[in-house]
Order: sequence, then structure tokens, then C-alpha cells
Amino acid sequence: MTVYRDLSAIVGRTPLLRLRHASESTGCEVLAKAEFLSPGGSIKDRTALGLLLDAEQRGLIRTGGTIVEGTAGNTGIGLGLLGASRGYRTIIFMPETQSREKIDALRLTGADVRLVPAVPYKDLNHYAHQARAYAATLNNDDAGSAWFANQFDNTANRDFHEATTGVEIWEQTDGRVDGFVCSAGTGGTLAGVGRALKARRPDMRIALADPAGSALASYVNNGELVATGQSISEGIGSSRITANFEGAPIDLAWSIPDDESVPLLHRLLHEEGWCVGGSSGVNLAGAMRLARELGPGHTVVTVLADAGTRYQAKLFNPAFLREKNIPVPEWLARAFPA
Repeated sequence: MTVYRDLSAIVGRTPLLRLRHASESTGCEVLAKAEFLSPGGSIKDRTALGLLLDAEQRGLIRTGGTIVEGTAGNTGIGLGLLGASRGYRTIIFMPETQSREKIDALRLTGADVRLVPAVPYKDLNHYAHQARAYAATLNNDDAGSAWFANQFDNTANRDFHEATTGVEIWEQTDGRVDGFVCSAGTGGTLAGVGRALKARRPDMRIALADPAGSALASYVNNGELVATGQSISEGIGSSRITANFEGAPIDLAWSIPDDESVPLLHRLLHEEGWCVGGSSGVNLAGAMRLARELGPGHTVVTVLADAGTRYQAKLFNPAFLREKNIPVPEWLARAFPA
């Protein structure tokens, strides 16, 4: 009999899926880790667990303490659920521009959600800075009562992906993988998986799929943080180099426009039944670009990071898509007529 003791025991070990259209159109095996099947619904469950385990092992959070974090949503959901299962209170600072579905999902975990204006990282009112300052205030009143998770610059994030996500990909493919590609927010997934795979096969190709409006692709390709365009994707892209992203073993990078990525996730849902979010569309576009770069016969792995139901009002709303000049498939227009 197999019995899991708590929520943390079922984070990770997600299935590896073959993406039919991407594979057939490129002549490669395009595979994806189904991270949307994690208990909190996203790959950020891994990030949350890695950060929390590290804090517990280092004595940074005490029994009954408070987790404080700044997040676009999914890491907060993971922390909220893990906190509930382990007896911690969770306070989340989150940009008010994030999807209503994610905000509601976060509140359902029992977390205290503080919505704040979306401002650049250099602004002291940025959600990450507000979270850090609030944790410091709690600790000033009661030393050691709060722990700031700091997902962007706490490299326990990257280390956990290296020890779990990257190892799983290697084992699930029996080492027959030629490239890995995904987007980056904190950079933990891309850097961690890249390090794990490069350690096992130095000629592995690691690529960044960056949404329009992010500066990371420019940094990889030209050494400069220059952003152009904009994207409806949430939780990915950055205007700075985080501690998790710094030194990531990335070989190439692309800036992916919405009119390339969103139709791919629409097709993935309509033809293959996988309902995933905007970052997964960016990842899929990157995987197909990397597959074509490598040529037929190779195996490329990416990540389906979270479920599309967390972005229904945007990704699957014909009126919103038309407003953003993103193609609306006929089946979606029929399902949600004006």
C-alpha cells in the first residue's frame, strides 16, 4: 500500500507528455513536463517547497511562524497550501493586475492576500520590496516570527529544480534528451534544469523562450537588458537579472510574440486536450523553435507550467483576444459568442 503523508509528498514527479502537433510539425520528439498536475496547479509548487524546506532546515522559520512573499500568484498558491499543511500563516503581496482566477485561487488557500499596484522592480512599492519590508516589520515586533521567501533571489529555488525537475527529465527520457527550453520569471526552473542536464551531458542545448516585453532574451543574446513589445503572459519575463537566473547555462534565446504563442496553446487544447496557461504557450513556441534549430530526430523537453483555467478571462475570451490583436480560433468564437 502506497500512502502519502502530506501535500509536500506529492509535489513533483509529474508525467512527461508527448505533444503531438509540435512533434509531427518539427520531426522531433517534443515532450513536456505536466506541472499543471501538481497539487497547487503549477510548477511553482516545486519552487515553494524547495524554498520552505531550505528555510526549515536552516532554522529560518519557526513552528507556527509566518511566511511572507511577493509573487505574481502561483508561488503564493504553493506557499499557501504548504503553509496550511505545515501550520504556518501565509501573507502574500501580489500585483493587482494579475488574473482574477489566480487571485481567487490564492485566497482559497487561506493566505492573507495584499494586492498592490504593478510597478517596476526599481520602485520601492514593487510587490517583492513590500513583502520584504513587511516581513522585517513583523520580525522587529517579534524576532524570528516571519520568513521572507524571496523566490527571485533565494537560490534554494534554483537548487531544488536542479535536484528534482532536471533529474526527473533525465530519468524519464532515459538520458535521450537533446535540448530543454522554457521561459523565466525567477529563473529557477531554467537555471536549475539547465545545470542538471548540462552536468550529465555538456553538449545539451538549453534555450530561453522569453515573452515580448521582457529583457532577458536581449541579455542572453546581446549582453544588454533591452525590452521591446508587450505580452499578456503573467508570471514570466523580467527587466533584471535575478540571483537564480545569474550564471544559468543558456545557449540561445528568443523573444516570443503573443500571436505566435497563444494560438499554439489554443491548438493544444482543441486538438490534444491540454488546457494550459500563457507561459506554456511561450514554452511550446520555444520548444518548436529549438526543435527546428536542432533538426529532425532530436528530443526537446519543455514545461507546461500551469492550467489555462487560471487565465480564462484573458486567454479564452474572444473579445479580449481581439482587443490585443491575437487570432481567435473559430471553435472558441463559437463557444463564447459576442
